[in-house]
Amino acid sequence: MRYARPKYVVTSVTALGGLLFGYDIGIMSSILQMEGFNEYFDSPDALATGVIVSSLTIGCFLGSLLSGPLADRYSRKITIMLGALVCTVGSCIQFASISRAMLIAGRFVNGLAIGFLSSVVPMYQSETAPPGSRGRMVSLQQWAITWGIFLAFGIDYGCSYIEGARQFRLPLGLQIVPSIVLLFTMALMPFSPRWLVAHDHIGDARQVLGRLRAYGHTSAPEVTEELRLIHQTIAFERATKTSSYWELLRRPNRRRTLLGCGIQFMQQFTGINTLML
Repeated sequence: MRYARPKYVVTSVTALGGLLFGYDIGIMSSILQMEGFNEYFDSPDALATGVIVSSLTIGCFLGSLLSGPLADRYSRKITIMLGALVCTVGSCIQFASISRAMLIAGRFVNGLAIGFLSSVVPMYQSETAPPGSRGRMVSLQQWAITWGIFLAFGIDYGCSYIEGARQFRLPLGLQIVPSIVLLFTMALMPFSPRWLVAHDHIGDARQVLGRLRAYGHTSAPEVTEELRLIHQTIAFERATKTSSYWELLRRPNRRRTLLGCGIQFMQQFTGINTLML
């Protein structure tokens, strides 16, 4: 089956969230070694450096906890736009930093944004992509993350030849560009069909699926079939929904919970993000 091209547009736009994630991961490690940075902030010691670096991770932790409820209540699209807006604010704070505290605050705000984006962007991509190409579409998020890291290192290297405070302000400020682009382009993207169905906006969900799957033909068989499957899945999830988090640790959910959390934990426990931060 040949799907409409809007799926590539939607996935590419949201992948900017991954680009921001990667850029934030890679940008600070080189900045901490810049002469202009150390002169301006009086050569932070190991403790201060650790706080500057870890403030982003703390923000990511809190942002990821908030992202789920926000995405369910206000939609994936709005949550991504909120993440882009928060990232713009955090980048502006970092760019204008006149003290270590201001820099740490900006990093923390950026962390909140990355927590939103890293959680909700793959969710939105998977819900707007056709089932047959869902894995390929979602993998663009990781591809964009690696590009963000690459750009961060390259920009840091180029800016290392600049004299004075501009040496570190320029790479920090350039984060504003993709976050603003993401904010305004997401306003043109559709809501997730799954979120629309979950909130009983069936007509809107059909319209979105028609645009994404059948060049605007809302009565196409593939649109009707996918809408039926979304209905079916949501009804099943509501029927089997757990009443508390404790039920995730009881049988038959305990093994699945431990496997899922264990994979995520071990991937992060390698410490690779800290090395690049």
